[in-house]
Amino acid sequence: MGRREIKRSNTSGSTTRSYDSGSATTNFVGKFTQSVRRIVQDVKDEGAPSGMTRDEVIETNERLRSLRLRLEESYETAKKALINLMNKYGDSKSQRNIFQRYPMLKLMIKEVIRLETQYWTLVDIPRQEKQETVPSYVMRACSIMEKTQKSGEGVKTSARLAEEAAERRERMERLEHMTTAQIEHENTQLINDLYRLLKKYLGLRHLIRVLKEEYGSSKMYPIFPRYTMLKDMIKGIMHDPDYMEVCHETLANAN
Repeated sequence: MGRREIKRSNTSGSTTRSYDSGSATTNFVGKFTQSVRRIVQDVKDEGAPSGMTRDEVIETNERLRSLRLRLEESYETAKKALINLMNKYGDSKSQRNIFQRYPMLKLMIKEVIRLETQYWTLVDIPRQEKQETVPSYVMRACSIMEKTQKSGEGVKTSARLAEEAAERRERMERLEHMTTAQIEHENTQLINDLYRLLKKYLGLRHLIRVLKEEYGSSKMYPIFPRYTMLKDMIKGIMHDPDYMEVCHETLANAN
């Protein structure tokens, strides 16, 4: 009788121990999973090295991408206008008659300087101040861009609004899978890229402004001296380092 009780006791104990072991394993796995989730969330929510919160870093990313979109449009517009000017100038050389080539030169220059009167075509961004750091300058450009509404942006179709919302969701989903530090690293790269783009754009914008001023000043001269002045204006841009950099970039992309 005593042996059977011991057996039952052992069986009962064994069953209890087996049950407790399974419960402990389940609890351990659950706690481990929760711990991993907390660690991942903590990594994503940690402050950036700059001291900015995750939301602030994401907002900066959005602002930088918006600046790049607008700036690239203006840069391509200015670049295309100057390249077309050079192509037309080259084609005009086949015209030996000064009286026929003169209006051709005037027209091709007017097509470029017209961009200066169309304020919505090229964004207006000031140059970097002497004591201004690269990040500060780029973020100031963001603020200026945000205050300058592009023509036509005030009236958007429902399709365009839906498209912008979908694009924003895609960007947010991509950032959701990145840590705060990774997003800030991307922001740093965007700032550096935008700084180089700003420098190139402002160089081309300066050439267009100077061309506009020189063209206006030349109006007081008669046809023969002005004809030479118009050619010199175009050739001056052709040999300018800012334009030559654009030519090199265009050739590199073509190859």
